[in-house]
Amino acid sequence: MILNMQGITKVFPGVRALDHVTLNVHQGSIHAICGENGAGKSTLMKVLSGVYPHGTYEGHMIYMGKEVTFRTIKESEAAGIVIIHQELTMIPELSITENIFMGNEILQHGLIDWEEEKRRTSDILRQVGLQIDPGTLIKHLGVGQQQLVEIAKALSKNVKLLILDEPTAALNEADSENLLHLMRELKKRGITCIMISHKLNEIAAISDYVTVIRDGCTVDSYAVEAGHVDENKIIRSMVGRSIENRYPVHESHPGEIIFEVSDWSVEDSRVQGRMLCKNSSFYVRAGEVVGFAGLMGAGRTELMRSIFGRNYGIYRGGTIKIRGKEVQITSVASAIRHGIAYVPEDRKNLGLNLLDTIRKTIVSANLGAIINKGLLNADRESAAARKYQRSLQIKTTSVDVGVNTLSGGNQQKVVLAKWMFAEPDVLILDEPTRGIDVGAKYEIYRLIHTLADQGKAVILVSSELPELLGMADRIYTIFEGSITGELKRNEADQESLMRRMTLTSQTESKA
Repeated sequence: MILNMQGITKVFPGVRALDHVTLNVHQGSIHAICGENGAGKSTLMKVLSGVYPHGTYEGHMIYMGKEVTFRTIKESEAAGIVIIHQELTMIPELSITENIFMGNEILQHGLIDWEEEKRRTSDILRQVGLQIDPGTLIKHLGVGQQQLVEIAKALSKNVKLLILDEPTAALNEADSENLLHLMRELKKRGITCIMISHKLNEIAAISDYVTVIRDGCTVDSYAVEAGHVDENKIIRSMVGRSIENRYPVHESHPGEIIFEVSDWSVEDSRVQGRMLCKNSSFYVRAGEVVGFAGLMGAGRTELMRSIFGRNYGIYRGGTIKIRGKEVQITSVASAIRHGIAYVPEDRKNLGLNLLDTIRKTIVSANLGAIINKGLLNADRESAAARKYQRSLQIKTTSVDVGVNTLSGGNQQKVVLAKWMFAEPDVLILDEPTRGIDVGAKYEIYRLIHTLADQGKAVILVSSELPELLGMADRIYTIFEGSITGELKRNEADQESLMRRMTLTSQTESKA
């Protein structure tokens, strides 16, 4: 046993985040921690890693046979415990070497020994399977490569217990598999891994032990055989109920075409001549959920962001029609005025102002609805925020607390509430369930169906093919900026979608 956490209790104002949690982790194992958003998983790991210092929580931690009381992250790292957060923490404008040794520089006569740092960086990068120049700037790396650099940074600190918080949330399938393979290799070298994840298929594939936390309490903990995990058992423990069908049963009744995009072309603003979107055409009917499938980098997000007020890339041609009438949408403000809403893939940087309260965030896209005689009506603002807090079941003590205090799933609900308050006709959802547990996903799926039943035209972008197959009425596929196919739900399966997601030939759209 490398770690034993006993009776860990952590209280924030008005919230008991952890309530006598127990966690036992075996040496050289991969231990998965599951639970809904807000269950306390990340809080527990922050206690372990010293983010929440000794004295701010109750309980005891036994690490490698001795009780430990970390007061800082530096103390836990010195003991060989390293945490990699869901939001990567590297500085984009610095090199791989500079990021790996930041705060832990190799000095020679009081000066940084750059040659030695680069040599060690090269050695560590090879250990994680990266053949790349140590002088490369972080901003030039893909998300999967950045995740591997984070792990390389942990290895440079002689890690014994590596904590990964949602390590594959932002990765494509290939990068995710690469990371899981690396975790298996680390296990062979005797490094213990704790993995927080909502992806039950990954937990099933890689875990030796599973612990489930619900509402701040340990509700289940047991050994498993990799590849033989009972996913339904985990779900029942996580949500306190059985979810027989992960996608709600729904009968759609599409109406007239509300939203139509024709020959949409966008050039990369950073690389002259590189087209992000190539003559893309599609349509969405009232009451219809239309999915967009594509591998990472295929151009799904670029297409949606450029449509939403041309706020990505350089517009090079194409038209947008709403209810059959061509419209000019040249800014985000004009997109909102024309009844288009966009829930972005990156909710923290593009969907929310983390300094704002829940109340201010929910009304921010439609301030005109709460203004009276030129002044903001605080009563209307509070009433609107409380209405959506109740209807979307946003877990919070008050709508006046900051959105930064919420779990990822509840932050996503706030973003959805913001756009629902704007009463759009067209709702673009870009990876709306990324990093969200199965219980919260189910709630968002039901909300999507509710919006469709209200006659909204819903566009659903997702990297998870089962999600698209379970939710969309029709699915478009994208490859290298081009729409390569269109399939109705009853025509589509994962193989047919993947074929079109990896082909350059464009198929004829179906009416």
